[in-house]
Amino acid sequence: MPATRQPLSVAIITLNAASQLEDCLKSARFADEIIVVDSGSTDGTVALAERYGARVIQQDWLGFGPQKQFAVDAASHDWVLCLDADERVSPALQTSIEIALQQPSTAAFRFPRCNRFLGRYLKHGEGYPDWSLRLFDRRQARWSDDAVHEKVETRATIGQLSGDLLHDSAESLASYLTKQNRYTTLAADMALAAGKRASFGRIAFSPLVRFIKFYLIRQGFRDGLPGLIHIAIGCFNSFMKYSKMLERQKSDATLR
Repeated sequence: MPATRQPLSVAIITLNAASQLEDCLKSARFADEIIVVDSGSTDGTVALAERYGARVIQQDWLGFGPQKQFAVDAASHDWVLCLDADERVSPALQTSIEIALQQPSTAAFRFPRCNRFLGRYLKHGEGYPDWSLRLFDRRQARWSDDAVHEKVETRATIGQLSGDLLHDSAESLASYLTKQNRYTTLAADMALAAGKRASFGRIAFSPLVRFIKFYLIRQGFRDGLPGLIHIAIGCFNSFMKYSKMLERQKSDATLR
């Protein structure tokens, strides 16, 4: 590594990720440390991580935000790059990170994430550039406590790097939909806890606004059939989130 580069830890959270983790670990070997926080894998994830020299810590599941922050806190270095097991650092992004850490201009950096869906990397619409803030100095940034849709929070100016973070979940459409169903439930719970309420307008028009924004204005149609299916699921997620909120609101009203 360049002699002047800030030392870097890569933090990854895992659960039964053996089928996806190896490419992630290979792409992260330029870092000075890889730390894997595992929440009880039974499929060889831990052995795979250790084979690539990662330091593995077992931690019961805390929710996405708290689990990622636990990994950040356990890292040896203040500069941390957070990855998911189904992501990998492209060569172009690695170069950008190496250069940025020689003389950091700020304490947090974001970069585009390119999502593979139904065999195609989406380059338009909702799937790209999917800006992701994942590289930061933990003394000036931290993960939110959100159970889903977690994000890095910082008061620092956010720098921007070139090169894609490649996201390839390699999951079936059925498992993807199962995960989306779980996420919409969590998102509905979070919205209600924040004092938000569902309404006819939100249920009816939120999916439409989402379709216009991502499929038409941001040209998701250029990603072909995978792009259409991706935005259709996204619109349905909006519909289900507010529908689940409405269900909870009616249930709570009945109990009063």
